[in-house]
Amino acid sequence: MHRESTRKVQIGNVVIGGGNPVRIQSMTNTKTEDVAATVAQILRLEAAGCEIIRCTVPNLEAAQAISQIKRQIHIPLVADIHFDYKMAIAAIENGADKIRINPGNIGGPEKVRAVVEAARAGNIPIRVGVNGGSLEKDILQKYGGVTAEGIVESALDKVKMIEEQGYDNLVISIKSSDVLMCVKAHEILAGQTRYPLHVGITEAGTVLSGSIKSAIGLGLILNQGIGDTVRVSLTGDPVEEVRAARLILRTLGLRKGGIEVVSCPTCGRTKIDLIGLAAKVERLVEDYPLDIKVAVMGCAVNGPGEAREADIGIAGGQGEGLLIRKGEIVKKVPEDQLLAALKEELDNWSGM
Repeated sequence: MHRESTRKVQIGNVVIGGGNPVRIQSMTNTKTEDVAATVAQILRLEAAGCEIIRCTVPNLEAAQAISQIKRQIHIPLVADIHFDYKMAIAAIENGADKIRINPGNIGGPEKVRAVVEAARAGNIPIRVGVNGGSLEKDILQKYGGVTAEGIVESALDKVKMIEEQGYDNLVISIKSSDVLMCVKAHEILAGQTRYPLHVGITEAGTVLSGSIKSAIGLGLILNQGIGDTVRVSLTGDPVEEVRAARLILRTLGLRKGGIEVVSCPTCGRTKIDLIGLAAKVERLVEDYPLDIKVAVMGCAVNGPGEAREADIGIAGGQGEGLLIRKGEIVKKVPEDQLLAALKEELDNWSGM
């Protein structure tokens, strides 16, 4: 499997590649130079399970803010650079744990060399990022448009530009908003390099549509053993990116820990506000470091049976509900006390 044989790369206090766990990344959407807002968002992302954070660095003020941000967070920070090589150097000087560049649009060989020398001095990894919207004209002409093969060729060309400078502390990222094209590109690239791969479906969309597209695309990629870090790109609160990424990894068996909530889809037998209850349960379980399954059922008749595979379950009826443990009814409680009964049970499981 590709993930087991990729090179190891150190990003701050996190190691990726070489069979290490697939790490969850996200990106801030604050102004990086607004240190207070950026730190506040990163701390929220950390609490949600983010393990590597990326911040845009469009100007010198943003680059200089990195040093202040780093002192207040606990996960590695990647500086995202577009076009201006000076920002990459400034970000490295201010303590970025990794930089993300596209060597093809940073200003030519001399400027790429300057960035590489700065990275070499601090042994800072460079993530080479290419997506379907940034392909060169000659590659577009060669392949008759944007293709998986073209994306891979472009990425490997950029990698070669840095390798020619004698530097190979690299991570590769190739992205496309076309899910199946993105999958194919990763399949091709995985057979041609041992560098760690950061995977994602770019411009995936809003929380709902983007999560679905990412689950399909990333599921197909990750399940083949491809990918060392992952980002779910969503138009919305980046905390939702982290939640979606955790669910994808857990569903694929690539991540353990955290409570899995399962709930029935509701039907005419439902006598409680199951949709609202399930949402409250999802929020409740975020605070518990348990590796268990919790079921939320809307029918007191079938609930115990349907919740049999869960560690803990609650099932609602008309005016009352059931607390279920390993498929067995523990007690009956008033409907408005179901959530409290579940919390008490979770507290017991976690020793709180």
